[in-house]
Amino acid sequence: MADLAGMTLPVCRTCGTQYAAPRPDCPVCLDERQYVGRDGQQWTSLAELRADGHRGRFEEQGPDVIGVGSTPEFAIGQRALLLRTAAGNVLWDCAPYLDDAVIREVRELGGITAIAVSHPHFYSTMADWAHAFDAPVYLHEADRQWVGRPDPALRFWSGRTHRLTDELTLINPGVHFPGSAVMHWDTGRGALFTGDIVNVGPDPRWVSIMYSYANHVPERPDAVRAAGELLAGYRFDRIYGAWWDGVVPADGNEVLARSIERYLRHEQAPPMKAGS
Repeated sequence: MADLAGMTLPVCRTCGTQYAAPRPDCPVCLDERQYVGRDGQQWTSLAELRADGHRGRFEEQGPDVIGVGSTPEFAIGQRALLLRTAAGNVLWDCAPYLDDAVIREVRELGGITAIAVSHPHFYSTMADWAHAFDAPVYLHEADRQWVGRPDPALRFWSGRTHRLTDELTLINPGVHFPGSAVMHWDTGRGALFTGDIVNVGPDPRWVSIMYSYANHVPERPDAVRAAGELLAGYRFDRIYGAWWDGVVPADGNEVLARSIERYLRHEQAPPMKAGS
């Protein structure tokens, strides 16, 4: 492996977060947005996952967008998305599993020039990915406390937006986590990459925004409204969510606006400002 030290570092079996040293608990799982498994805190490592038969999984998810994950699924089933952009390949979010075969496959696809992560539930083994491809990892400063394995490859940005390339902009909508990020790809008819900051459900005509998906805790209506108003300033046809095949294939702006209005109506909250 490109980073032998990372192969044996502890990885939480429930959420997939990797830590720099053994510890008794996983702060990400102790947080009210996540959970500790019913069997208590359990640990593994990349080496153990490989020995257990995990392998990389690659599937096309859209035009110039390739899903990268593992089979069998691990932790919360995270999968990353490899965007093949004019400025080079960018990895959106991060999958916990990584081995030599995954590295070879990604290199054959053109490698990775940068990694951007939506929120702490997808931090996973991001330092290993950074080392394997000599790529910086972009995280929002507001979520620095959740980093389990500090590394020089981590680049923290702040504020509401950060320009990653001429085509890619990171946006902080302020829901789910204070430092949550989505990414807008200004190409063709536009695309929005959201993880589960904006979650694409079984029916791609709708999306949802929650404080905790695992524990079914709704997000604050004022925060949802503000997020919708911020994202309405970007044009996007497709929305790429957190899970395999979780994609809104068309009319993304309308789907997001309609979904937020439905949520605010059920919460009996004021609608978004006209023209947002």
